[in-house]
Amino acid sequence: RLGSVIAYFTSAKFLLYLGHALSTWGDRMWHFAVSVFLVELYGNSLLLTAVYGLVVAGSVLLLGALIGDWVDKNSRLKVAQTSLIVQNSSVILCGVILMIIFLFKTQLLTLYHGWLLTLCYILVITIANIANLASTATAITIQRDWIVVVAGEDRSKLADMNATIRRIDQLTNILAPMAVGQIMTFGSPMIGCGFISGWNLMSMCVEYLLLWKVYQKTPTLARKSAKVEASELKQLNVTKEGDTKPAEGVQLIIEKDVSGFEPQQEKEVGCAARIAEPFITFRDGWVAYYNQPVFLAGMGLAFLYMTVLGFDCITTGYAYTQGLSGSVLSLLMGASAVTGIMGTVAFTWLRRKCGLVRTGLISGVAQLACLILCAISVFMPGSPMDLTVSPFADISARLFENEPLPTIASPEPEMILATGMPNLLNGSIAPANSDPEMSPEPVPLISVSLLFAGVIAARVGLWSFDLTVTQLLQENVIESERGIINGVQNSMNYLLDLLHFIMVILAPNPEAFGLLVLISVSFVAMGHIMYFRFAQKSLGKQLFVCHTPDPKAAPDSSPPGNTSTV
Repeated sequence: RLGSVIAYFTSAKFLLYLGHALSTWGDRMWHFAVSVFLVELYGNSLLLTAVYGLVVAGSVLLLGALIGDWVDKNSRLKVAQTSLIVQNSSVILCGVILMIIFLFKTQLLTLYHGWLLTLCYILVITIANIANLASTATAITIQRDWIVVVAGEDRSKLADMNATIRRIDQLTNILAPMAVGQIMTFGSPMIGCGFISGWNLMSMCVEYLLLWKVYQKTPTLARKSAKVEASELKQLNVTKEGDTKPAEGVQLIIEKDVSGFEPQQEKEVGCAARIAEPFITFRDGWVAYYNQPVFLAGMGLAFLYMTVLGFDCITTGYAYTQGLSGSVLSLLMGASAVTGIMGTVAFTWLRRKCGLVRTGLISGVAQLACLILCAISVFMPGSPMDLTVSPFADISARLFENEPLPTIASPEPEMILATGMPNLLNGSIAPANSDPEMSPEPVPLISVSLLFAGVIAARVGLWSFDLTVTQLLQENVIESERGIINGVQNSMNYLLDLLHFIMVILAPNPEAFGLLVLISVSFVAMGHIMYFRFAQKSLGKQLFVCHTPDPKAAPDSSPPGNTSTV
């Protein structure tokens, strides 16, 4: 018994979990802290934070396919180690620069009329963006490729590993910001910078060692299929009109070339061809993504990013205007993490009982059923929805009266820990009705209670659906295209996420938030309709037939009767 415990803790699977936990912990701490640092540095204004968010989203949108192509063209160990070093080194460098800015901000303001300080801001945002791009490469190679190889051809093991990775994500999403928030609250932003830089330095060394151990324990990681030529891709990629489709679940694809990369003679290319290569890769990546048999499933997942129904700065800011305190929001975020973990458990159980494709259908129905509560909340007592109010009335009035536009007050520790971001809806971190002289009547909590009940309950279906699409991409995309296809998938996710922020910019006032809720529910519904169409093509008449798997069957076999194609 002791031997089996030791064997588990030294297995490639556990070492992969441990490395992911360390990586995600540092990643979540940094993403939380950098937004607060930028707000603190720029006179408590959201300008730098908004610029940073736009640069990060735009970079992944434009470079996602190129990052994925780089992952495909290089050996697994080289990709993992390079992205790990670049990511952590960038965060360490950013932390050092931020510490210097916090220490010498007054002096930097006087040098060259403040241009040197502006240059430091640009440098911080640029390096932080490089760290995010490296983090994207790490996520693609570890979560979309290494995990598939470590699981082998056991699809049940792959599902369990995917679910465990998501549970780690859920826990670190809550605990990491709380930890660094406490350090920044009881210490200072400069101490927070130093702590994050030190953590990333230590974590980088440990993660590097763990990657090497996993690579040694899994010899198949050393074997990687070469990039398939365009003419060959047309035969391997199933177009929407084609008749040949892989089987449900879908059996992990065995590549033609399992002996590693074959040396290829490099052809001399001209300068124009080198300049055009990234654009051609970008185009080929999106075309290959469109031609995937799981294209509609991937699009369905991307559409779920066009929503304000999550625990981001938008929704939490709205809740704060409705009278919810930071401590209550912290509890709600904790509840959302619990339901998210329940979603990962539901995924593994449903996949065993009903198969992978049907799990996505059930998850989608569950999520939509919960989001109906959010739609109902718009019309309940306490909802501020009033479309007759101009979204920019307050801004226009201030401009005409020559009053300064609002900036956010110094973040309160309680609110920082609860949301990780200031209130974007009314430009202030305090509730909208916080003037003690006005003594407003308390806002009925029926509407906001229904809203968050729906959001929290929907996390079960959301995370189960996310895991379903993730595994469909892992099992259906050929090894030589895993990087570029998942890179494009990330780009699609960021594109819809950008659109959701643009939607908020066009209607930033709390009176219009109800409309944003209804639009969000509509986009989630459209995403699940796309997935339903994918499932319909995949399973045909057996779509609504759930088969109980044979207990004597091998653990990686599909449920009996799942002979229809995907």
